[in-house]
Amino acid sequence: MKPMQENIKVLYFANKCLEPYVEIITGKDSVKRRRSVCSSEEGNRSEDEEPEDILPVLRNHSQLLNDQHLESLANHLPARTQGYPWNLVYSTAIHGTSLKTLYRQMAHIDSPVLLVIKDMEKKVFGAFSSHPFRVSDCCYGTGETFVYSFGPAFKAYRWSGENSYFIRGHMDSLQIGGGGGLFGLWLDADLYYGASFPCHTFNNQPLSTQQDFTVQDLEVWTVQ
Repeated sequence: MKPMQENIKVLYFANKCLEPYVEIITGKDSVKRRRSVCSSEEGNRSEDEEPEDILPVLRNHSQLLNDQHLESLANHLPARTQGYPWNLVYSTAIHGTSLKTLYRQMAHIDSPVLLVIKDMEKKVFGAFSSHPFRVSDCCYGTGETFVYSFGPAFKAYRWSGENSYFIRGHMDSLQIGGGGGLFGLWLDADLYYGASFPCHTFNNQPLSTQQDFTVQDLEVWTVQ
């Protein structure tokens, strides 16, 4: 196991990251989604809880997402993604811990993706990205992109409109959100060390238990 780093270096976004094109898609999709294939059998459910048929279908087993996670996330995804099954495209449990492999797994994908992380403190958090992760010279993505956490209550931090620093991929790091010299979510080349700070893109609170965290498991799903 790698020794724990004392601090994660946080880099400033360059001005060229400004993304002039921003798209926001809103509205409710009337399509009812089937119950998750990974869900347990029907149990007791209170009147305040969401009905079972809103859960998306997972075509693969998730080690990180339970039905509560799925309900919360599905209700916050863009309307254009609803009604589609979710496909697992990357998992540290299957593919190992490598950002390079993550990029390679997404090379032929042209759809939004959902990043799910569990840190060593067992907290689950991540980001929905309007575009698949890739190496880029500048920032990309649209206002559909958001970050979220379960703490344990679900909290989604949507685009604030202050900047368009949605996503930027390097060979040695993945950056989501920025502004004020801080990233909303940052991962290293080994998908082992990460950091989460308040940033202007989402006006978010830190997503992880600690601002500098260690990844226990990570998954990426396509949601369209």
